[in-house]
Amino acid sequence: MESQVRGGTRWKRFAVVMVPSVAATACIGVALAQGALAASFSVSGQSFKVKAQYIDGQGFSQYGAVDMDDSKTKEGTHPVAVSAFANATIQNMCQSVVTPNIPFFGTATLTLTAGKSADEDKQVHASNLYIDVEHLGAGKAVFHDMNIGVAGKALKNPPMKGGKELADGNGFGQQADRAELFDVEQTAWATTAGTFTLPGLSMDVSPGTHPCF
Repeated sequence: MESQVRGGTRWKRFAVVMVPSVAATACIGVALAQGALAASFSVSGQSFKVKAQYIDGQGFSQYGAVDMDDSKTKEGTHPVAVSAFANATIQNMCQSVVTPNIPFFGTATLTLTAGKSADEDKQVHASNLYIDVEHLGAGKAVFHDMNIGVAGKALKNPPMKGGKELADGNGFGQQADRAELFDVEQTAWATTAGTFTLPGLSMDVSPGTHPCF
């Protein structure tokens, strides 16, 4: 039987394309909300937005690096500043990625939110968190016991992560015992963490362009 057509879109065919990936993402989200697995978020060839009302990070490191996706082309190479936290608490986190040119549909936005409560036990918690940042804006940043100009290979809070990320171990770095960031807006290419616990996790897939900021 021919799929029903509304406004030029074959909705049964669209469902076949979208439902498996959305279901898989939802299952991963539930596991992350329970702190059940390590977390890695990246979209090949796309940056994404991360917004937070407050980040309280213990053991902070930052250094320059180059991210490379699987294509290993110039277009797949992105200079980034890696912000790393041994442990972090995040209040009112929003993470979004806009995907254009979906077959039979157009543009859609995947949005994850968590940790909306002011209660620290109900905020997002992460360990060994690395954010590969292209742009960072904050209303205020406070660094405690900061050490600037540390060689990358000497960073310990946590150390450089490696993998698809290329960084000069003798290059510039900085670290602090604690970093507090308020009203944060970041554009990033990848986020990884040893553990990621997201109380109050909510995931939405909506038509159109609706980034966190």
